[in-house]
Amino acid sequence: MVNFKINDRALSAPKGTTILDAAQKAGIPIPHLCFLKEINEIAACRMCVVEIEGVDRLVPACNTEVLEGMVIRTNSPRVRQARKTNLRLILSQHNSNCTTCVRSGYCELQRLSHDLNIHYQPYDVQPERSRVDLSVPIVREASKCIKCMRCVQVCDKVQGMHIWDVAGTGSRTTVDVSYNRYLKNTACVFCGQCVTHCPTGALTVRDDTNKVLRALADPEITTVVQVAPAVRVAWAEVFGVVNKNKQVPVGKLVAALKRLGFDYVFDTNFTADLTIMEEGSEFIQRFTHRGKYRWPMFTSCCPGWVRFLKTEFPDYTGNLSTAKSPQQMFGAVAKSYFAEKMGIDPHKLCVVSIMPCSAKKAESELPTMHDACGDPDVDVVLTTREMVRLFRSDCIVPSDLAEEPFDSPLGTGTGAAVVFGATGGVMDAALRSAYYLVTGKNPDPDAFEQVRGSKPWKEAAFDIPGAGKVRVAVVSGLANTRKLMEAVDNGEVDYDFVEVMACPGGCAGGGGQPIHEGVEMAASRSSQLWKLDAKAPIRFSHENPDVQALYRAYLKAPLGEKSHHLLHTDHTAWDTALKCMDKGC
Repeated sequence: MVNFKINDRALSAPKGTTILDAAQKAGIPIPHLCFLKEINEIAACRMCVVEIEGVDRLVPACNTEVLEGMVIRTNSPRVRQARKTNLRLILSQHNSNCTTCVRSGYCELQRLSHDLNIHYQPYDVQPERSRVDLSVPIVREASKCIKCMRCVQVCDKVQGMHIWDVAGTGSRTTVDVSYNRYLKNTACVFCGQCVTHCPTGALTVRDDTNKVLRALADPEITTVVQVAPAVRVAWAEVFGVVNKNKQVPVGKLVAALKRLGFDYVFDTNFTADLTIMEEGSEFIQRFTHRGKYRWPMFTSCCPGWVRFLKTEFPDYTGNLSTAKSPQQMFGAVAKSYFAEKMGIDPHKLCVVSIMPCSAKKAESELPTMHDACGDPDVDVVLTTREMVRLFRSDCIVPSDLAEEPFDSPLGTGTGAAVVFGATGGVMDAALRSAYYLVTGKNPDPDAFEQVRGSKPWKEAAFDIPGAGKVRVAVVSGLANTRKLMEAVDNGEVDYDFVEVMACPGGCAGGGGQPIHEGVEMAASRSSQLWKLDAKAPIRFSHENPDVQALYRAYLKAPLGEKSHHLLHTDHTAWDTALKCMDKGC
């Protein structure tokens, strides 16, 4: 331990503690902008400078360690003036049209300007020219970039994709797509982790709310919306809507979507259960005919992971489950079974998805995702943040609304479905039903707890009577995924079934979820999902009564002819941007 003073307060901390960390633990705020603990500690913004007695220069608190006897001033006149000057210099290269910025109200630069009482700008403002490309889900506006390097570090250290880099020199230094490329010509999987860690509006997810508003306003269009499992535990963080049990009432979310004007509000949990029926059946079929397939079998729910595999490890594309993601299954069922049941022209049915994910936008635009009627199965994908903006723009206050149930018949879900939003949830749900499909009996729904939790790479083995030992793995975050894939490729590990989520912690920490500066919410959101599962009246996907009815009346059987046409896909039938460039297309 070392002893020191901050603002005349005598404190002590373990040797190696930074001034910023020591101050935060003592409840002493120090402004900072670029800092991300253990990810970006490069002191680029100089907002956290402090004064140390006996030291001529101001030092950054984020990467300066406390020393024995150190006397620190965090808000002296010299420090305040330096911070204001540094912030004004940053603002001199920033497009400060805050009223039209999607991050207005929860932008760290905006908040810091307010906190430091910046109310005039003595320097000429010369923002970088922006080149906005709306053909991909991730949008970069160079004029709003403050060169904090967060996106670079998150993409490098957390996701291992190396999409962003420093470009230019001197006063022209900026952050841009690496190797002077367009984003659409890179290996970017559109996970959106760079967006959720950007402190300004320089990186955002493409806004598609106007497409939804046009559909809602068209009297000839029937609008259907589905809500993903991870959305229900995140959307209310913005509104503070919780019930007496401190849980988010999803009924208020349904009511708010109805108030927006949607004709039908459904639960993606329904097709999460459907996914388990198809994917679980596919795994059992492969597992009981091992010699016909290459191993392991990979889940295919996460579009970021699918794009990553096709780009980085294309030889394993055939290992992917052919089952579509729950989002795409829902679109196919809505524009076939539901449209037929309700007597609706599927060409006049607009299917909207509310997802915690930015990569889902790219998935819905794939040429292989239009099996129901020839049109895209899912017309528009909105992130959780876009949905919240729609509520606000329509003056909807969810806490004032009475709860409403999801519509039928595509609104019923089980506990197994709701945990799709957490890392390990797909594997857990699949094993529950795989056990039943082999044995005809339900296992203990908590028998597969080893695949749960926030550990980024989990391994387990389970015995299924009549099938044998199943070796499984669960991984989240693409840097971790790369390590797993390299281990698989090198023969260091041997699995039968692997679940992969591109975002750390799974969909709960997706790139379309509400942003909380400096706080990672995936673990707490996932915990809520597991609690919902534990309290669910039905915890097995194969027991979903509406899924059973769908098979009886329409699909007939998992892996059947109609199921295969609507609910499965050929992952080799489309190319990534890099593959397309190699072919010259």
